[in-house]
Amino acid sequence: MPLKRLFALPLLPLLGGCASVYFPPPAAAPMLTQKGEFSGGLHANFKENFTVQGAYAPGEHIGLIATASSLHNNGKKRFLEQDLGEVGAGYHTRFGADQSRILEVYAGGGFGRAKRLEYARGDQPREEQDARLEKYFAQVNYTKKEKESYHVLGRDWPVRYGAALRLSYLNMTDFRLNGQRAPGESNIFFEPVSYTRIGLVGPLKFQFMSGWTFGLKRRKYLTAANSVFSFGFILNLGGDGRGED
Repeated sequence: MPLKRLFALPLLPLLGGCASVYFPPPAAAPMLTQKGEFSGGLHANFKENFTVQGAYAPGEHIGLIATASSLHNNGKKRFLEQDLGEVGAGYHTRFGADQSRILEVYAGGGFGRAKRLEYARGDQPREEQDARLEKYFAQVNYTKKEKESYHVLGRDWPVRYGAALRLSYLNMTDFRLNGQRAPGESNIFFEPVSYTRIGLVGPLKFQFMSGWTFGLKRRKYLTAANSVFSFGFILNLGGDGRGED
């Protein structure tokens, strides 16, 4: 995988639109491989969307994941706010001749609240959208666990790559437009993403995640206008001390 891919990832969110009340959080990709393994992550993006993730393997092939994200962005043209929580469970396994590949399958759900305020001039609102959201998702993660390294700044940096395919159903359980109750919308989103992890110190990794969102239904407010992007830190601690090795 060329090194220039690492520097291209931060540019992807600039290509996405910003006309939706929904901002997808990064998909959980904990790379679980063994009973007792724990993964924790802290992520952010340029729109001030912060995400905390945790995962645990209570069984040899069973995984539990949880995500909490919060976005609060007050710009010159618009105010954006979203708080969303997700939980899920699934299956994980290693495969391949050298057991260097990981497959994870998860399903789950969540709920939250989103608000979008478009300004006409100054601080006078032009349109206010306020929605309560419920969410159900299914996803498949594939990771190549075999390390690649790049020699930069006098040391080797181990790098791993992976991809996640997520299908999400979003429904507005309560939607208000300019303070008045309005018909809610629902949509199905396909979110393919890729991620790159760079080893820092011990089990601590730095991660880029970037991808797209596709809406399978034509909607006005619950659209696929925001790309998936995050950068942050991942910590994996293995049940037998191996972690991600």
